[in-house]
Amino acid sequence: MTALTTPAPAAVSRVGRLRWTLTDGLTLVGREFARLRREPGELIGALVFPATMVVLFGYVFGSAIAVPGGGNYREYLMPGLFAMVTFTATMAVTLRVATDASRGVMDRFRSMPVARSAVPFGQTGAEILSGVLGMAIMAAAGLLVGWRAHGGVWPTAEAFLLLALMRYALSWAGCYLGLVVRNEQTADQLIPLVFPVTMLSNSFVPTEGMPTVLRVIADWNPVSALTAACRDLFGNPGAPAAGDGAGLAWPLAHPVAATLGWSALLLAVFVPLSVRTYQRRGR
Repeated sequence: MTALTTPAPAAVSRVGRLRWTLTDGLTLVGREFARLRREPGELIGALVFPATMVVLFGYVFGSAIAVPGGGNYREYLMPGLFAMVTFTATMAVTLRVATDASRGVMDRFRSMPVARSAVPFGQTGAEILSGVLGMAIMAAAGLLVGWRAHGGVWPTAEAFLLLALMRYALSWAGCYLGLVVRNEQTADQLIPLVFPVTMLSNSFVPTEGMPTVLRVIADWNPVSALTAACRDLFGNPGAPAAGDGAGLAWPLAHPVAATLGWSALLLAVFVPLSVRTYQRRGR
């Protein structure tokens, strides 16, 4: 007669907690989309903004800026716009989390039998899903104004996956900031701060003509690494040619590796910070 073996209680507990967190997190993702159905103006604004940026920057800047090495400026611009919109995810999540905190929604969640870590996971999960839809609309707008991805199917898919990964990592930074701010008016005032970060990069213009200090900042800006990675993978103008790496800052010479590194660093820092901050707020 053989003895029955059962998993160790600690293992069962870990698996159970993980399942509980995932289930509650998916429920909270659904809650965010249900809220957007009741308040469609926020969703419409989030989807119209990328298309507006393509038309505005493509035709206003396109007539005045020469692409290094030649090429269509709108093809040079699109990777930068993808990166810019990706970084706006930080403030979008900050505003949502701060709004929930200031209106007592977070306190209500703490009074319910909901896994504590599921709340920040739900907020960031909803952001990545809406972000994918926004990227699709921006890509469609880019195709209409003449942008094309010349790198092939797999490199193009890798570029979009890289954008989604960075957006998800940034959403955790936004979640932490919203938990710290806890006031929707203050969070709303912080939104313009994201634009200097995105503008001080290679998104719209080359960094070669910038003053030395600004160029160093721009070259090491994660926006520049993400933009350069997308240009390389999409096969758009502005990507460093073979042999150019010696004259570039490391993030621009190895943009894919730099973007993966920035994403991993953001997740490693802000996932535990967000979960811990949410848990401490309930004590």
